[in-house]
This record gives sequence, C-alpha cells and structure tokens, in this order.
Amino acid sequence: MSQQDKAKAFRDLHTGPVLVLPNAWDAASARLVEHAGAAAVATTSAGVSWSLGAADGGHLDREPAVRAVERVVRAVSVPVTADVEGGFDDPARTVREVLAAGVVGINIEDSAAGRLLDVTDHAARLRVVRQAADDAGVDLFVNARIDVYLFGDRTVDTVLRRAEAFLAAGADGVFVPGVTDPDTIAALVGGLDAPLNVMAGPGAPSIAELAALGVARVSVGQAIAEAAYGVALEAARRVLADEGYPSGAVDYGRMNALLTTPGA
Repeated sequence: MSQQDKAKAFRDLHTGPVLVLPNAWDAASARLVEHAGAAAVATTSAGVSWSLGAADGGHLDREPAVRAVERVVRAVSVPVTADVEGGFDDPARTVREVLAAGVVGINIEDSAAGRLLDVTDHAARLRVVRQAADDAGVDLFVNARIDVYLFGDRTVDTVLRRAEAFLAAGADGVFVPGVTDPDTIAALVGGLDAPLNVMAGPGAPSIAELAALGVARVSVGQAIAEAAYGVALEAARRVLADEGYPSGAVDYGRMNALLTTPGA
C-alpha cells in the first residue's frame, strides 16, 4: 500500500471494532506485534528511549527517535503511528520527518516536565502539526494526548474543555492515559466528538469492556517493553546465580525468519 492508502486504512480502524495497539519500540518488537495479528503498530516513546539508552520524558533527541520509527516502518507492512512526545523543539519539522519515515499517525502530548501546557499554546502547536501534514499531502491521524489524569485535576470537564480546543485545532482523536473508572470512561466517550483512546493495564477494564463502553482505541504504552526488560533482568540474574537459563523465548530460527523478510 502507498502511504496515503495506509493513512486511510489507519483512520478507518478507528470506526470499529475497537483498535487494539500492543505498543512496540524497535523493529524486532514491531515485527512480533504484526506477526501476532495487530492491524497497526504504535510506538511507545518510553520503550524507544530506553532501547536507545535514554530516559523517557524529553531526554531523547528528535534524530534518533525518527530513525527508530523509520526502522519500525521498514520492518512491517501495516500502518505505523508514532509517539512523538510533545513534538520535540520543532513540531512541524518532527511531523515532516516522521512522515518521510512513512508513519501515518502520531501521538502528541499536552504536558511537559510533569505539568499541563497552556491550552492555547498547545492548540497552536497542533495547528502547526496539522498544517505540516497537510502540506506533505498525507492524511495524518493526530491523536491528542491529554494528561489531565496524570498531572491535572482528574476531572471529565477539564478533559472535555481541552479536547474541544485541540480538536478544533486539527486533532483527530483524543488519548486520555491514567483513566480506568468505567463511569468516567463512559462520560468521556459521551462528551467527545472524536475517537477515544485509553490505556489498558492493571486496574483498567478489559478490552472487551472498554469496547462496550464505546472506546475506539486501546493501547498499552510501555507495558510490553517493561515486560521484555523484566524478562531480560530475571534471565540475567538466573544465569549469574547459576539457577538456570532463559526459557519461553522466541527461538533463533523463528525470530531470524521474521526479520529476513520484513513486512511479509
């Protein structure tokens, strides 16, 4: 498919049934996610940062982040949406570069250093993002991450006020991490004129329950990367303590075959 065909396919995935995105962080994890049956691949900024030796939260520069996304796109045949944190220091340039890498969607967040950004300022940033995508001729799906339940007053009204401004500025969807209460999720679905993305995990409803509440998109953030690194830590500990060797792994031949023909 062409990039524009992938952009349309990715947008259509938000119209139901629920789009489930097990987040990846490098080419190998992306290929495994695709092989597992995912209709699209989403990156996690935390996982990408960790895999490149940087902490999450604005510690990775644009260039290595874009190169990582480019490798993910090359590894799979399904649409890819990239977590670009806050857009780095130049959101328009970031959009141009990730589009050149082949992505068809982005997540962009409305917080920095543990605080919410001014609504007007972030809406202006989103207009810049939308214009850059339009200029490139790609129908980029812009998922506006709203961090009210991480760094704000944790109220539906505040999320909806911010969402209204961000959607008017050109966002296509709304991502609200940190919300797990079913009644709150239902209120957000009912109050938004856009697809809602929530993060699944401990304490959250099941994916089937989220779908029944009207959630359009479910992701897991850095959870799979954390699990993978947890396996690496425990395997290393066991080897060093002479307690055994890693088990349950994807074997060499299978992993090598998956990456011999990326995207096949």
